[in-house]
Amino acid sequence: MSVAPALRGRPELFISYERDMALLNTPAKRRGTVALLAVAVVLPMLLADDVLLLFASGFALAVGAIGLNLVTGYAGQVSLGHAFFLGLGAYTAAVIGGEAGRTIGLGLPMVVWLPAAGLVTAFAGALVAPLALRLRGLYLAIMTLGLVFLGEHLFKEMRNVTGGVGVGRAAAPIELFGVSFTRTGEVFTGDQKAYWFMLVMLIVFGVCARNLARSAVGRAFAAVRDRDVAAAVIGVSLTRQKVLAFVISSFYAGVCGALYYGLIGFIEPGSFNLLLSVQFVAMILIGGVATISGSIAGALFIALLPRFTQELPRYFDFISARATGGGLLTVFDIEAILYGLLVIGFLIFEPRGLFGIWVRIRNYWKQWPFSY
Repeated sequence: MSVAPALRGRPELFISYERDMALLNTPAKRRGTVALLAVAVVLPMLLADDVLLLFASGFALAVGAIGLNLVTGYAGQVSLGHAFFLGLGAYTAAVIGGEAGRTIGLGLPMVVWLPAAGLVTAFAGALVAPLALRLRGLYLAIMTLGLVFLGEHLFKEMRNVTGGVGVGRAAAPIELFGVSFTRTGEVFTGDQKAYWFMLVMLIVFGVCARNLARSAVGRAFAAVRDRDVAAAVIGVSLTRQKVLAFVISSFYAGVCGALYYGLIGFIEPGSFNLLLSVQFVAMILIGGVATISGSIAGALFIALLPRFTQELPRYFDFISARATGGGLLTVFDIEAILYGLLVIGFLIFEPRGLFGIWVRIRNYWKQWPFSY
């Protein structure tokens, strides 16, 4: 295709379909991604270990948020059952990778338990998906919400696997070929190694999800989301796409559960409740629905939020830092209230979340100085 000389080199001019659909299809995106990765790699040299641990937690949670965004944001299948799949992945990893004792453990390495956590939850997602084929919207959300209550009951009762309520069990150790990513070594601290490891995992799963979203499968997801009847008319298999969306989302959730609780080092069965599912919904709503970068931004926002709420008792007497009270509200109450307020605020004022704010800033910068 011939292009006029005056138009050559323009960043938004794509002269081929392959260039338009490239992973980083503009020079600005390529330069920005390289700069962002460079900053992310050197950040452990500049920040304290406790902050690095929050970032590492955010990276692990971002994997699960990307999975939820694939099924809810891209495919339009509302799911509130993410906490169930996270728990299933965490306990699968703990059983396969943990040591036998009071609870069941096989002691296998991470190269086994990490893929297994994703595959087991993907299988569970494949079992759930056919039940969701005839439902959508609020009815689908309620059906997936039932998974959370079912999983919470099973996790509390299966004491030989979970350790029981209030006792719990150790998570699978994050070790690869004898190298621990959570213990301090001679050169780097455990939090620095955990940060880099989780960053690598996030890059791998983020690139895979981005490639999926711009492929034929991703476009089929969008067609089902926008108008399923029209998608069926043009030849998109609704059954195949909905099942595939649940399977992939469940795989991401299982890996997220295995990584996140492996990072924490402990699993308590009561933690896989409705609030955890709401937190993941908040991540994609705050970050931006149907965007991979928005999922990452939302997960980091939610992961870093407790860092700010823990400072509030120093300035407000009616807020207690303890979970058992001591004030009118605890920091955990404040976090739950903020989740609700932020979700409502973003839905009303910026439905595209943090990603939408970034797009506004970028467009403002590109149009400056508004010459006409």
